Amino acid sequence: MIVKILTRSSILLLLAFSACAPRRDLVYFSNMASATAANDIQNQEVHIRPNDVISVSMNSLSPESNSLFANSKNAPSGSSLTQEGFRVNKAGNVHLPLIGDFKIDGMTIEEAQEGIAGALSHYVKSPAVEVQLINFKITVIGEVNKPSTFTITDEKVNLLEALGMAGDMTVYGKRENVLIIRTEDNHKVMKRLNLNKEETLNSPYFNLRQNDIVYVEPDRSKALEFSSNTRILPIVIASISAAAVLAAVLLRR
Repeated sequence: MIVKILTRSSILLLLAFSACAPRRDLVYFSNMASATAANDIQNQEVHIRPNDVISVSMNSLSPESNSLFANSKNAPSGSSLTQEGFRVNKAGNVHLPLIGDFKIDGMTIEEAQEGIAGALSHYVKSPAVEVQLINFKITVIGEVNKPSTFTITDEKVNLLEALGMAGDMTVYGKRENVLIIRTEDNHKVMKRLNLNKEETLNSPYFNLRQNDIVYVEPDRSKALEFSSNTRILPIVIASISAAAVLAAVLLRR
């Protein structure tokens, strides 16, 4: 009888611990009614902002002019050319060879290429300009398998792609409460997204911008698993089981 009571107590403790863990939906966009939901492509456009670093390369009929954009040693004094590229200053301007200060703040990559090419056409014939944003970085931290900072080469990345680069969420990651931290006009803006809902696809925060931080919050079950009380629970259960075995031996005598 004592053995049965102790065994039942162990089972009840296990059931009680299991009941503490909430039921969770681990499927992305589980409420999607159909497979036709689409993200707004307009929201994917990246705009150049102050403190961004861009690379500018030019091809024209003038090799001497081309070299000004390919070699920092040939850049005029006072230009904002760094070892990586040209930095956009606080006023939203970038200082380029031949052109001087060029207002680039708020432009897309395509608009910047067209604008710079138009300005250069006053100095060189038929310039072809390529602009790349080379400090486009995002950071993914929290309950993911490979938290890290990632450099994006094509200026386009959405939240799912970022999570994929970070090895996806762990089973403890809250898919319904992913935090996006973004810098807008020198202020930190935070937005929480629910990856179980279809409408998240059309959020302006679903497509990430340069320097965005993605934080995946841990579920309450992880806190329970790593709490001091939970760590003691296996010891308690083992002690009860040992007591049950000892009682069974004593009763047989």
